[in-house]
Amino acid sequence: MGLLFIVLSFVCWGLLASTTRNWEAIWKYRNAFWHGWLLTVALSVISLVLSTLIGLVAALARRSPVLVVRYLSTCYIECVRGMPLLVLILVLFYIVANALNITDRFLVGVVVLSLFAGAYIAEIIRAGIESVGASQRESARAIGLTTAQTYRYVIFPQALRQVLPPLAGQFASIVKDSSLLSIIGLAEFTYSAQQVNSATYSTLESYLPLAVGYLVLTLPISLWTNTLGSSIRYET
Repeated sequence: MGLLFIVLSFVCWGLLASTTRNWEAIWKYRNAFWHGWLLTVALSVISLVLSTLIGLVAALARRSPVLVVRYLSTCYIECVRGMPLLVLILVLFYIVANALNITDRFLVGVVVLSLFAGAYIAEIIRAGIESVGASQRESARAIGLTTAQTYRYVIFPQALRQVLPPLAGQFASIVKDSSLLSIIGLAEFTYSAQQVNSATYSTLESYLPLAVGYLVLTLPISLWTNTLGSSIRYET
């Protein structure tokens, strides 16, 4: 592993050394990178919160005793998970948003990311809930806990341990998936890098800051989740 890191470091150093003359041109567009990165942060944070809420509601709805609610939730989850994100973006922006006269690309982007990630989060949460043994639900009912109290005090604390690792991956995917919104002209981080590349013809220098910027956003999510997972881990 150490040898691989050294080799990769030398490769990156060689690439950077061979193109240092173009960094001056890239520096002129630093504000474009900065504004694009901030827009990606805003998109990711809002979509992360909304998709978690959507996923929680959809997961509970899929376990609902009401047949219509359960079928609607299942239809939403399976349809969204069976559709590529790029297709969903194009459909919601050029067909649905256009029919509703919605021109705000940021709003459409948030809705698309939230709906797409929410379907996956719903399955993650449902799997976590179902990992809790039925005997524990029966015990909760036996001591007089309501359904809400059972979820609050018995199911969710245990399910949280199971869902944290896949949720971390899904949250990181939300950040990375936001790059596809450049297809509708939303001036997020990837779109800014594409514009700078078109203006300077410096591909490496344009996309290397893009890679670093996404790492700055995704690595803290993984580190925070690992820390949280360790703090709530207990022996079974």
